[in-house]
Amino acid sequence: MSTHAQPALVPFDKREGFIWMNGEMLAWQDAKVHVLTHGLHYGSSIFEGERAYKGKIYKSRAHTERLFKSAEILDFAIPYTIDEIEAAKHAVLEKNGGGDQYIRPVAFRGSEMMAVAAQNNKIHVAIATWKWPSMFDPATKMKGIRLDIAEYRRPDPQCAPVHAKAAGLYMICTLSKHRAEKRGYADAMMLDWQGRVAECTGANIFFTKDGQIHTPIADCFLNGLTRQSVIALARKRGMEVIERRIMPEELSTFNECFICGSAAEVTPVAEIGPYTFTPGNMSRVLMEDYMKDVGAL
Repeated sequence: MSTHAQPALVPFDKREGFIWMNGEMLAWQDAKVHVLTHGLHYGSSIFEGERAYKGKIYKSRAHTERLFKSAEILDFAIPYTIDEIEAAKHAVLEKNGGGDQYIRPVAFRGSEMMAVAAQNNKIHVAIATWKWPSMFDPATKMKGIRLDIAEYRRPDPQCAPVHAKAAGLYMICTLSKHRAEKRGYADAMMLDWQGRVAECTGANIFFTKDGQIHTPIADCFLNGLTRQSVIALARKRGMEVIERRIMPEELSTFNECFICGSAAEVTPVAEIGPYTFTPGNMSRVLMEDYMKDVGAL
């Protein structure tokens, strides 16, 4: 199963619409930064990935609060309040037509200083929204996607700010996803620095066995907001969710597997490298419950 391509394959800098940037609503193609922006050279950038369904942003405030927490972890302050960012997100969503859209807030250090140190750099904030269909084909979703096993691993929490949604942490995700796609997979499952199951390149992962749901402890990667939603939905149905260490050799013992994230939503998995799974009722129920929870059904 392949991921959806953008319908017209128009480069993002050539699209039409509006982007909120530093307090102003700009025409899409006027939202620009300088080539010597610190966030480009040193990864001093944070972002969120959110979805709106029927004009309503799912868990909007929780995403904004996480954006501010990421900024704190990266040692800079967003020059707006949470309420101001919330208002800006909803304004640009409406300006771009509302409905079902993806929302991308981003904050980054500017170009006043160009070195590792950047204490005096201005903090820029931008918010873009655009139409984006489901990441995986809804008509064949229950067949399950195929995952590679990534070579790169999620880092030790003492070696990187792993609880920030920071741009620099995604470099190994891009490399891992590129490798997976070249090998015919939809994505890749990553291990942590100790060789335990962690997550995918942009989604959390779950497994089922004996009527229970198992998922890795989120201590070296983001405890995703979709992950939190899925756990709550499962427990609401009386399903037992166990957060624990999972070793890759355990994969052969699980029945079902699914991934979740704002972009991926809830998507069953049929294969991880040499391991196979049969998408079944637990995956289907949680996929449907999630789509009801976000307001898509």
